[in-house]
Amino acid sequence: MSSAVIQLLVLAGIAVFLILRLKNVLGTRDGFEKPPIASASASSARKRGDFEVIEGGPDRDITDHVAEDSAAAKALAAMKAAEPSFIVGEFLSGARSAYEMILMAFEKGDMEQIRPFLGDDVFETFSEVVDTREEQGLSVTAQFVGVRETKLVSAEFDEKTREGEITVRFIGELTSVVRDKDGEIVEGNPNEIKRQKDVWTFARPMGTNDPNWQLVATGG
Repeated sequence: MSSAVIQLLVLAGIAVFLILRLKNVLGTRDGFEKPPIASASASSARKRGDFEVIEGGPDRDITDHVAEDSAAAKALAAMKAAEPSFIVGEFLSGARSAYEMILMAFEKGDMEQIRPFLGDDVFETFSEVVDTREEQGLSVTAQFVGVRETKLVSAEFDEKTREGEITVRFIGELTSVVRDKDGEIVEGNPNEIKRQKDVWTFARPMGTNDPNWQLVATGG
């Protein structure tokens, strides 16, 4: 056998050996195969710069209004557990509207309009003031201008009765004039906007069909 033939056989053997080695390392592919796709979690991790998202974080609907570890935050969380549809932001929006409605009805002496929204003690106190004004022949003309501040002050939840209480501070602006029976102004100025601060507490059993909160306490 010539040396040329021997060299060809040696080269062929080396080629076969290399092919077998490549198949073992790379595997085999039949037809067209898409390149492997990174898992969603790995891809997301790269896009977020390895930022880890922690499930069950703070409830922004609560922490936007009170400190995360405060007693008020715990009470609000308990209210949400008792009534999952309860939203603090929506409550404050409703409280703001209720403040205007109740305040203006009280100024006008129209107690029946707001009776469903007042606790018994508050209704009695407001009614006494209205009755006294009428006995003295006084009337009030008021115009609501707006609310400068609506701030959640505190919250409590009774696990036994499932009643929630939320205290809100309002700073309202209005014009108010008190006139005697002859129409003479005895207090106020129709052209002067008065700023008024009120601290009101609203209460309601959580998880009931009645969505209305009642004003159960007032302060300044």
